[in-house]
Amino acid sequence: MTLARQFRFDGSWFRQAALVAILLAALGVTGCAQVNALKSKAGGNPATASTPPPTRTETGRTLSFAAIVNELQLGHYNDGEQDLRQYLAQHPGDRPAQAMLHQLTVDPKQALGTRSRTYVVQAGDSYSTLAARYLGDPGAFLILARYNGSANPSVLRTGETIRLPASNPAASATTGAAPNASVGDALTAPGGEASASELPAAKAQRLQRESLSLLDQGQNDQAMARLGEALSIDPGLKPVGPQAVALREQLLSSYHERAIVLYRDQQLDQAISLWDRILAINPNYEPAVIYRARALELKHRLKQI
Repeated sequence: MTLARQFRFDGSWFRQAALVAILLAALGVTGCAQVNALKSKAGGNPATASTPPPTRTETGRTLSFAAIVNELQLGHYNDGEQDLRQYLAQHPGDRPAQAMLHQLTVDPKQALGTRSRTYVVQAGDSYSTLAARYLGDPGAFLILARYNGSANPSVLRTGETIRLPASNPAASATTGAAPNASVGDALTAPGGEASASELPAAKAQRLQRESLSLLDQGQNDQAMARLGEALSIDPGLKPVGPQAVALREQLLSSYHERAIVLYRDQQLDQAISLWDRILAINPNYEPAVIYRARALELKHRLKQI
């Protein structure tokens, strides 16, 4: 080995060592997946530390509806469609799942109309809150995101310009529901009532009541999804009773678990977005506070490398 080649080798080794030291300082033991992946990139080898989860076919497992909605919010449209169809094969009469599949497969421009107006995203906005405000239901977040060509509905940045339909479209176009039915009607349990003039706070309270009703019926996944809609409208919604408190903790835990997976896969923006959602609901949710800070620190240090 020549002296020049030896020097290049040593320089490369020191750069890798510095990279590892930075990431270890930022993450500690929990960051080993990111460190290994970046070491592989620094050495010119493909990353092998982050292994994608097994496919649904490999596990033979059907995801819950709440998990599928979360999957779609993170932009996994192809997987989400596959999971929705698999879910509907086992639950053919599930109206919320049918409505979500329709939003996923219908032409958004045909459903919402080609005439649109621009909107500048404000702090606290999300596709769910905008869908609640302008389409009448947070459950229409998916078609609104697709209307804007979004590959990840969970990411909406302050100051970004998006398009909103020029007029409130007929709900039958967005959900495939009967005429005069709102998007919320397709997501409402049988017997539920909704008003076109319902205020957001009242709607959030109604959705929370429906989530508890679904919970009483043993439909835990649907209850979590319904409560998620309520909290998308009003993150500060107060829980009513111990069941509501427990269901909310379960929902936040599911968000946090998904954020951890994204964090370990180095999808930092998506993970931070989920932790932001958690902290909007419960600012004192300690795991989200801690891991969000770690993710921001890692993101900052990666920009400096």
